[in-house]
Order: sequence, then C-alpha cells, then structure tokens
Amino acid sequence: MATSVHPGWPARLEYGPVGLRPMRMRDARAWSALRMRNEQWLAPWEPTSELSWAVRHSVSAYPPMLSRMRRWARVGLALPWGVTYRDLLVGQLSVVNVVRGASQSAQVGYWIDRDHAGRGVIPTALALAVDHCFGPAGLHRIQVDIRPENAASRRVVAKLGFREEAHFLKYLDIAGAWREHIGYALTVEDCPHGVVSRLTTMRSR
Repeated sequence: MATSVHPGWPARLEYGPVGLRPMRMRDARAWSALRMRNEQWLAPWEPTSELSWAVRHSVSAYPPMLSRMRRWARVGLALPWGVTYRDLLVGQLSVVNVVRGASQSAQVGYWIDRDHAGRGVIPTALALAVDHCFGPAGLHRIQVDIRPENAASRRVVAKLGFREEAHFLKYLDIAGAWREHIGYALTVEDCPHGVVSRLTTMRSR
C-alpha cells in the first residue's frame, strides 16, 4: 500500500487473538465468501443499492472496493481495516469521514461474521481503533451511528463507554428506506487511560 499523507496509517493493531490490518488484494475470495454467507445477518444494516447482494459481494466487486478504500486512506479520509481473529479475516472496521482542522473527528462503521459474533471480537477491535485514533492518528472525537433496532451494536458501544449524544431522524438510506440512527461518541478526555485498558478492566471484574 502506498504511504499515506496522514498520521496513523497504515497500521496493524493486535490485542490477544483480535487484530486490525489493512485489507489486501488476496483477501478477495475470503471477503466475498464472508459477505455471501452473512447476507441475512448483514443486509438489514447495509446501505440501499440497486445491485443484488451477490453482485455487490462477488470476488470481482472486491478490487474496486479495495482501490476506493486505499485511495481514501492515502488522502487522509479513512483508516480502513480488516478485522481478524486468530489471523482469520472475520469482518471489517473502517474509520471514515476523517475531518482535521478544528474538528479532529471521524466516524466508525463495522461488521463481523455471524459465526464470530459474541466472542468479544468487535468490542476489542473498536477499542483498538479508538485508542489508535486518539494516539498516532491524532484525532479528538469518534462517533458511531447505530439504528435503534441494532441491539447488539448498541451493546458494543455501551460496553466501551460511548455516550449517547443524538437522535437522527431519516438519517441514512439503509435497506431500502431512510432510517433513524442514534449517535454515540467518545472524546480523548473520556478515556485518559485508553479504551482497551477500560475493556480489559471490565472483563477482569
């Protein structure tokens, strides 16, 4: 991958069996297989598209997606990672809409293979990403927008200490309709000792 113009990228992060790494061209078949297998699990939370799930997540759809992510990363608009569990690709987590200047903020989106849900993979991955954003990437605020019906994702952010800040009506075009979302956020001041540390402490209690 070409060198990025913004701090904190590219980066590989790990904690226990969970890792974040840049996506690679050789991930195409694994990514496509994951997306195809998880259609019913993921489709309710995905942006509306005129293309079928099979077309959007075919092996041939992967290279243009990867090219787009790499382009965003190079110009400092995103930090796009693959989520791994014991070195196996199991999902994606992307820090997007990076804004510098007075804001120093970004948003995060993620998904995981259904067979690996409930193992603490996404909470750990999100904690790693936030600590990296507040450290090497130099950001101040991270936001996660979640549909009210997505109880599993809301538990993830609650576990990490994200606070509910907003309720957006008809906010994003998801699964065929404009959906409301709840906005959650963390700032550097909220977690002076790091989010991974907070998660580890919680799990040890």
